[in-house]
Amino acid sequence: MNIKTIKVGILETNCYILEKNNTCLIIDPGDELEKICKEITCTPVAILVTHRHFDHIGALNKISSKYNIPIYEHNNLMEEKIKINDFDIEIIYTPGHTKDSITYYFYKDNVMFTGDFLFKESIGRTDLDTGNVLDMKNSIQKIKKFDNNIKVYPGHGDSTILQYEKQNNIYLR
Repeated sequence: MNIKTIKVGILETNCYILEKNNTCLIIDPGDELEKICKEITCTPVAILVTHRHFDHIGALNKISSKYNIPIYEHNNLMEEKIKINDFDIEIIYTPGHTKDSITYYFYKDNVMFTGDFLFKESIGRTDLDTGNVLDMKNSIQKIKKFDNNIKVYPGHGDSTILQYEKQNNIYLR
C-alpha cells in the first residue's frame, strides 16, 4: 500500500490517500479540495472519517460528490473487520477526543490511522465539549494491546510507531 500525506487547512490536518491496485481511499479530507484532488492518481472508492471536527471534514461532501463515493464513519460502522475493495480494515472505536472517534487499522499493512485520538508523543484534547477523559483512558488501554510494530498516522503532525509511543508518550505509559 502506498500512503500519501497532504497537510490541509489552517490547522494543517493530515489528509491521507491510500493507494492499492489502482484504487484509493481518502482519510479525513479536511479542506483544500483542489490540493487533495491533485494528489489522487487512481480511482477513489471511499472516504474514511476519523471524527467530525471541522478540520477533518471540510472537503468531505465535495469529494464524496465529485467522485460519487461512500463515506464511512462512526454512524455507519461497527467495531469489526471490513473489506473495502483490496483494503482490509479493522474498525476500532477510540472515543475520548470526541465520542465519534475511530481508529482505522489496516492489519495486512500494519498501519493505523488515529485521527486526533493519538499523536506522536501526545493524545487529543479531552477538554473540549466533545471530549471525555474516562473514554480517552479506556481507548488508550484498548490501543496499547496492539502490536508494537504498527506505524501510526495521526490527524496532525508526524507519523510514529506504536512501540515508540508506549515507551515515550506519557499518556501511554
